[in-house]
Parts: sequence; C-alpha cells; structure tokens
Amino acid sequence: MLASAAEPPAAVLPASSGGPGGDAPSAAAAGRDALAAWLEAQPVDLYADDADLAALVAHHRLSARIPALRAAGRAVAGPLDAAARENDLPRNHPVLDAWDGIGRHTAGVAHHPTYGAAGRAIYGTGIMAAYGEVGVDGRARGGAPRRPVTAAPHRFILSLFYLTAQAGEAGHNCPLACDAGAIRTLQHLGTAEQQTAFLPGLLDPDFDTNMTASQFLTEVQGGSDVGANAVRATPVGEHDGGAGSAWSISGEKWFCSNADADVFLLTARVADPATGTKGLGLFLVPRALPDGSVNGFRIRRLKEKLGTRSMASGEIDFTDARATALGPVRDGFKHVMELVITTSRLFNAAGCAAHARRAWVVASTYAQHRTAFGQPIGQFPLVAETLAWIRADAVACLASTLMLAGLQEELDDGSISETDAAFFRVAVNLNKLQTSVMAHDAVNRGIEVLGGNGAIESFSVLPRLLRDNVVYENWEGSHNVLRAQVLRDCARMGVHVGFFDALAARLGGAHAEALAADRAALEALLEAPGAVRDLGFRRLGARMAIWVMVAAMAPVPALDDARFLVMRHLAELPIDDAYLGAVAALQR
Repeated sequence: MLASAAEPPAAVLPASSGGPGGDAPSAAAAGRDALAAWLEAQPVDLYADDADLAALVAHHRLSARIPALRAAGRAVAGPLDAAARENDLPRNHPVLDAWDGIGRHTAGVAHHPTYGAAGRAIYGTGIMAAYGEVGVDGRARGGAPRRPVTAAPHRFILSLFYLTAQAGEAGHNCPLACDAGAIRTLQHLGTAEQQTAFLPGLLDPDFDTNMTASQFLTEVQGGSDVGANAVRATPVGEHDGGAGSAWSISGEKWFCSNADADVFLLTARVADPATGTKGLGLFLVPRALPDGSVNGFRIRRLKEKLGTRSMASGEIDFTDARATALGPVRDGFKHVMELVITTSRLFNAAGCAAHARRAWVVASTYAQHRTAFGQPIGQFPLVAETLAWIRADAVACLASTLMLAGLQEELDDGSISETDAAFFRVAVNLNKLQTSVMAHDAVNRGIEVLGGNGAIESFSVLPRLLRDNVVYENWEGSHNVLRAQVLRDCARMGVHVGFFDALAARLGGAHAEALAADRAALEALLEAPGAVRDLGFRRLGARMAIWVMVAAMAPVPALDDARFLVMRHLAELPIDDAYLGAVAALQR
C-alpha cells in the first residue's frame, strides 16, 4: 500500500464499529472505512500504474529502460513517499547548523533522518548515474576540456525524474536539477582536472557517498535581471580567463537552493556592470578546500518558503572564495543559459507533469471510493470531466517534455536540424511556463475533487504538491520573464519561423488553418507597439505551448483521447459523443 505524503497509513484508521446497539456499523465508521479503502487503492508501483507513461516509453524507444523505471516506480510509491511525508512536517525542516562544538565554522545544515532516507531512494534510482553514459573524447591533453562525443540519455533521465517528483520536491528533486546542470557543464566545458575532481562524486548513485551541486545566480538587486548582478570575480595570478583559470569570488547571492551542496556553480562579474550579462563568467566553487576547511563563504540564513521546505535554500555571502572558471569567462552567461538554465527548465517541466499525474492518481482513486447522494462521486459527470481534464493535462505536460528531451539529445550530438533547433529554443521556454500553469490547475482540481478534505495537509499529498508547484512556477524564469525571452528571440533571431515550420511538419498537415492563423498573429504582434505586443503574447504564447503538446502526442495513438481533451485549451469543444467518449476513456 502507498501511504500518500501527509496521509496516515491505513493501519492507524479505526475499523468499523457497531452503532449504539452494536449490531450495525455507524455512518462515521462506514465513511472512515471508505477512506481506508481509498488509501489501500493507491498504487504500489507508479510506473506500472501509468499507461500513458508506458505508451510514451514505447514511442521514445526506451523499452530497455523499463526495469529501471519499474524499480523507481516502486521506490517512489513506497520508501520515498513515506520519507517525504515525514520530512515535510514543520518540526523536521532543515535548520542552519553553521558551527561545531568548539566554535569552528562548518557552514552546515542539519536535516532530519528522513531527508537521508529520501535521498537514498531518489539517487538509488540511478538518475544521475545515467549521465555517466555520455561518451567523452579522451584524446585531449594539457588540461583542455574533453568534449562529449555521445549525448546524455535525457529522455530516460527525465522519465525517472517524472516518477521521483510524484512525491513532490522531497528535498532532493531541485538538487537533482542542479546536479544535472553541473554534470553537463563539466562534461562539456570542464578541464580534465575539474572533471576528475567532481564528476565521479556527482555521478555516484549512493547518497551516503556522492556529491551534490547547486547553482547560484540570483542576487537581491537583480532577480531575473541577471545582467544587474554584482558579485565580483578577481583573477588569482596571471592568466587569460580561460577554462580552469583561478579566481576569487566575493559578494552576496540572494537565493541559493541546496545551500549545503558540495560544489556550487555561480555567476560572477569579471567586467564592469555596464556590460550586463556579457561581463559575467561561470565559476565552479567547491564547498571545501583541499585541506578540508570550508571555502570562503557563510550561509547568512535559510529561507522560509511556501513550498519545497525540505530543501535548504539560503542567502550566502562569499568572501575571497576560491573558484575556477568553467569554460572561458567571456562566454559565461551563454554557457549558463545553454547548459544550466535549459537543463533546469526541462527538469522543472517534468516535475510539473509529475505533480499533475499524482493529482490524478489521488483524486481518481478518491472518486471511486467516496460516495455522495447514493453513488461514488466519480460517476457524476462534472467530477468525471474534472478527472479527465487532470489526466489529459498531465499527459500533455509529460509528452511535450520528453519530445523536447529528445531534441536536447540531438542538440548535444550535433544531429539537430536548423528548423528543429529554432523550434527547441522557443518551445523549451514556453513548455516550462505552460507545464507549471497546467500542473497548478491540475493539483487545484484534484483538491476540488477531495472537497474539504483536499485542504487538509495531513489528509493527502495534494496541499504539499500545490505549494511545491508554486515554487516551480517561479524557478528558472517566472512566466513573464519567459514570455519576454521568447518574444525577444523571435524579434531578434526569427526563431518563430522554424517553430511554426517544425510544428506543421510534426502535425502532418492537421490543424493547418489554425496554425497559420496563430503564425500570422505572432508576426503581427512582432510589428505592434511594445505594450500591445507584450500583452497580446500572454494569450498567444499559451496557444503556442499547447500546440507543442498536441504535436508531441500526435504520433502516439494511445494518447488520442488525452490529445483531444487538451485541444480544449485552444477552443471550446462541443459536448458531443466524441467529447463524452474521451471523458469516459480517461477514467480509471
């Protein structure tokens, strides 16, 4: 049995008891028995329970990965979910523990034992170890970067992440995205020395011996305006700022998730602030120096967040912290966007798909066991429609993210076409935005199905998923920042041409008239005055994101009903036999 995060195990629920005369169960006992049956109905293997994921696994030719996915599905439903539930209780949140008993600075964070239990379950899936499948050119000499010659299996990794994130952020799923960014940056840019020092630890699947990473970009005065960052990097010795060069970092970072990581990736200024993002380098800062002492930083305090509370986020001051450049410092921001932020946006989208899916699992099983007015509530048409919407949107979020993960593999190995590269640049940002919006709505709808019980933190995982999802919505680019970036890329680079061309090709001529209308609308917006353009893109950008999802589901016949219902985001669907059939097909 799966005891959902923040759900009491069925064993603690009282059994039916007789009424005052002892000869018939009371109404309360019958209701409680129904809730116990709901808990017992939770899947014990989140992979085996997910026919939509199975269809996408087959489509993306991941069948050889099924044993690993099944193992992850069982781990998430069992030990991970239980540990995440316990670890998220307010009394078990991380606390700053920065000094040892004799007054030595440790920059430590104290965690409840369930934090380690969750970490063992997540990393034990092999999710970060899979990046070790990347082939690296070993011919480079003299500390030069050894470039990957084969791509990472992004679709498999994000399928695993989709499973682990169904337990919520759980204290580790944000660090996983940070780990992934660090691993990819080291594989693409790291010198032989940097790779040797950090990659084995980051790839280690054993949480008790591995290393974790974090990425610190945000500063209090800048936020999304990274070009306003002021943390300073000063060269150590004489060098040209090339890969692996030595630097000293000083200044304040405002939002530092996974604050107790073993290695930090951060941006720091190597040129005058007037140069904006062009003056930022990308640096690797180890937590500990070679002698074991803490590097030059202090955690000022931990953040009290709405969600992702099991994971330590803090404010950190750097004072002459030792660092090395990841790639040439002149290309720092470019590398941040390509290897760190894009990676995190894909992970973020997969996590949102997971939230939506888990909302459907909890709500659909509840609707089978909760009765009202003489029948299970899932038999009421409005509840059935709500459940169908949740499932359809969850499928759409996962399908688009796996499609984009496949394009990331093509980018990595250099096989992607110019058209698909343009499509990816637009779609990865719109997908991050739209998946978080749809997941928020999906979890909210799941709470609606549970009624008043849905608002109770101890009753189900859904309140925690909703809180975590709000954080996901603002990580790695808030909605308006992403809209602005897409508009800027379309205006400056014309990437919308490749975006719509790729969509048309993937849809094979279907919806040609609607696609052409949206393409013309975007081209008109790009010529409009600033406020008209920006405000008009709010709606059009959402439509473009939905087209990405529809295209991702189109070649998978098993997803036709979900794809049909996702089209409701583009136009109101008539309530006819086709609509009712799709709603019925998406029930348990």
